[in-house]
Amino acid sequence: MAFIIFLIPCFVISTDIAFSCQNTDDFVSASSPGDIVIGGLFAVHSEMLHPEEYPIKPVIQNCAGFEIQIFLQTLAMIHAIETINNSTLLSGVSLGYEIYDTCAEVTKAMASALRFLAKFNSSEDVVEFKCNYSDYNPRVKAVAGASYSEVSMAVSRLLALQLIPQVSPSSSAEILSDKIRFPSFFRTIPSDFHQTRAMAHLISESGWNWIGVIATDDDNGRFALESFGIQAMANNVCIAFKEMLPAYLSDNTFHTKVDHAVEKIVRETRVNVIVVFMRQFHMFKLFKKAIERNLLEELKNVTVIDDNKEIKFDSNGDMSTSYDVLLWKEIDGHMEITTMAEYDTKNGDFIFEDEEKKQEFLDLKKVQSTCSQHCGPGQMKKIIQSPHTCCYECVYCPENHYSNQTDMDYCYRCSNKTYWAPVNSTKCYRKTIHFLAWTDWFAIFLLLLSAFGVVLVLAVGVLFTKNLNTPVVKASGGLTVCYIILFSHLLIFLSTVFFIDEPTEFKCKTRQALFGISFSLCISCILIKSLKILLAFSFDPKLQNFLKRIYKPIPIVVICTGIQVVICTFWLTFRAPFVKQNFSIPKAIILECNEGSIVAFGIMLGYIAALAFICFIFAFKGRKLPENYNEAKFITFGMLIYFIAWIVFIPVYATTFGIYLPAVEIIVVLISNYGILCCTFLPKCYIIIYKQETNTKSAFLKMIYTYSSKSASSVAVSQISLDSKSSSSRATISDSCKSQKSSVNGNCHFQVQEHRLIRGTVPPKSTARTVARKRISSI
Repeated sequence: MAFIIFLIPCFVISTDIAFSCQNTDDFVSASSPGDIVIGGLFAVHSEMLHPEEYPIKPVIQNCAGFEIQIFLQTLAMIHAIETINNSTLLSGVSLGYEIYDTCAEVTKAMASALRFLAKFNSSEDVVEFKCNYSDYNPRVKAVAGASYSEVSMAVSRLLALQLIPQVSPSSSAEILSDKIRFPSFFRTIPSDFHQTRAMAHLISESGWNWIGVIATDDDNGRFALESFGIQAMANNVCIAFKEMLPAYLSDNTFHTKVDHAVEKIVRETRVNVIVVFMRQFHMFKLFKKAIERNLLEELKNVTVIDDNKEIKFDSNGDMSTSYDVLLWKEIDGHMEITTMAEYDTKNGDFIFEDEEKKQEFLDLKKVQSTCSQHCGPGQMKKIIQSPHTCCYECVYCPENHYSNQTDMDYCYRCSNKTYWAPVNSTKCYRKTIHFLAWTDWFAIFLLLLSAFGVVLVLAVGVLFTKNLNTPVVKASGGLTVCYIILFSHLLIFLSTVFFIDEPTEFKCKTRQALFGISFSLCISCILIKSLKILLAFSFDPKLQNFLKRIYKPIPIVVICTGIQVVICTFWLTFRAPFVKQNFSIPKAIILECNEGSIVAFGIMLGYIAALAFICFIFAFKGRKLPENYNEAKFITFGMLIYFIAWIVFIPVYATTFGIYLPAVEIIVVLISNYGILCCTFLPKCYIIIYKQETNTKSAFLKMIYTYSSKSASSVAVSQISLDSKSSSSRATISDSCKSQKSSVNGNCHFQVQEHRLIRGTVPPKSTARTVARKRISSI
């Protein structure tokens, strides 16, 4: 200890005295002879002074800035060599050493390396030039150092000429692992690849993404900065700023750039974590292993046991050691350094001694060093006008999008149409299925209307059956026609059931076809009744002849209904309705029946409308019937109700969507069906129930007789009046013809000057009786 205390003051004092290198012996810091000489390169001084004289001369300058830690490493090397020499480890072989102060400068380190390459036991420090150095015996067999990667790169290139092993305790540049360019270089520290990856991993685990980087402006600093930039990007860490400091303390701009770096740190208030790749002096353990001549390959297989840990070189010459994560804490004005974790370079993980250390490591997340706040689930990052991806705004996920993690760059879309998501959602929700269900109040109301219609149809059927032989029932076409019409009304009411509840393929195909065919059957039967009424009470011979030719009840009903059956058959065969999912509502799926072909649907409705229009025309022509038997007038009203309902249906159906779209058609079907049913049967039911005195054969014959008499007389009078007016201006009455005499026979002869003879026929009183009997027979 006394030796160390004495040596340190002398060394410090000597650095304060300016001296120049007078000879090569002055250049050596410490040396000792031996059979095998080991070289040493240590930066005992931190800088080399610049020459003050001008012009500059090619001389080795003095150094300044004594580093006690590096000096202790030098003493440790000397002590280790002397300990080996005093032991039996290398029996009969002594170790020597030549230790040089590099002053952290490449130039001075290379000058030292030239002495290493000189021939062993040569009186002159001359490096011989040879094509093959296999038999060459250099002064130094191995070199320990240097500390800095930039110095080690330069020295290693010289030592590689003779494949002199070089072992560095702290040169961590990744490029030094390249055995093509640095075949004889080894180190006891992992390369910067692991160091930068560990640093990026540590920062990412701590939740920091907005940091600053300061590095030395040399090969080591630039390589480390480049490697860290790649690792930081892979861990979603952004570098707010980069500052490069001069590699040597002797640089005149060093202090200025340091001040600028400090100002940068102060100005960046959101940066609270700084990553540094610059020269610092650390203490490392030295190798305690014998070195033999030409052992370059053997050195790769050397294994050192330190604290029960196995340490050895890998195939790249890198030491398989780990990093210690140190935590610097200020406690009561003193700086306390504790080992918080160990970074395993092999597995890329942090190793903790206990849970307390791990929790202390996790507490680093409390230090905020982020450009922006974290975006929670339901949000995504929106990059603002910044060159860095770590500066962003948090915006909500739009509708039908979600995010379930923090700091997501984008929101996921609810890809399936059966899912939806509100704004700021963390997941997708399944859309609910909607349709006009049985439990819907409006569906219940429509079903009650349909049920009442079914009851009404059955009641009319029972009433007509009980009064089968009455004139009103017989005049309605008989029980068969009434049953067919009532049966078609019943089917129409029942078809509304297929419009309610969950749509199926069967329901979609059945409801329109059942409604269309049933309505066509109903209108066809009513059309037969209209033709029959018009035929019975028509006094125009030409119209009667026409109606008699076309009045074929069964063929008409079969043909009219059959056409609708053909239409529906083609529709269901080629473009049948099907179940469709309507996604127009954001949160729901509406199940509805797609008609398959709008054209076919329109043709079906158009055909029913055409039948109804023909029926309306015939009924309108027979609207002036006896008051107690005015069925044609009610048929006309029923057809008008049908037209009004379906005319209103078209625009309403085209503009309505949702679960109540089937309800629109149900309403129209019920209105038109109720209208025709009531106009066709309720007046007759009223007569059967409340005017039974008029529902007798005698009353019915009397009403027909009276109506026929009035109709025949009005026709005769109208004919005579017309003939008289046409002949009064030009014709003269012949004396041989008397009107009263001729009236018995009903014939009068008129002679018209310069015109042909016109015969007018006036029906006698007996004609009325004949007409009445024919009408009754026809009805």
